[in-house]
Amino acid sequence: MAAGWMEQKRRYRAYKARTERLPASYRAAIDALERYTQFFGPGASDDVLAMLEELAARFEQGAAGGVPVRELTGDDPVEFAEALLRDYPQAQWITRERRRLTAAITRAAGEGTVSERTAS
Repeated sequence: MAAGWMEQKRRYRAYKARTERLPASYRAAIDALERYTQFFGPGASDDVLAMLEELAARFEQGAAGGVPVRELTGDDPVEFAEALLRDYPQAQWITRERRRLTAAITRAAGEGTVSERTAS
């Protein structure tokens, strides 16, 4: 477990270092997007890191090409963030909670195998 945690920490630090090298306006936008996506309570850290790394890559490419921030995010930054989140459903806490709810109802109804009923 510790090796996984250390790898995640290393990847997150590398992501933050990448974003720190972006021009100020790009960095401000990516920070706001990160905060918005994190607000939804990420579930699986590997998925969250993959999503953040993709976001960093998009902004790095945009900055390198001189693409304005607004052009990267479009007119509706909320829709941009929501589309990003849709690409990484496992990174959302709601996905995990939906699975837990389904499993709890299955157990309560006495359905499934014994191992499914005892797993939580």
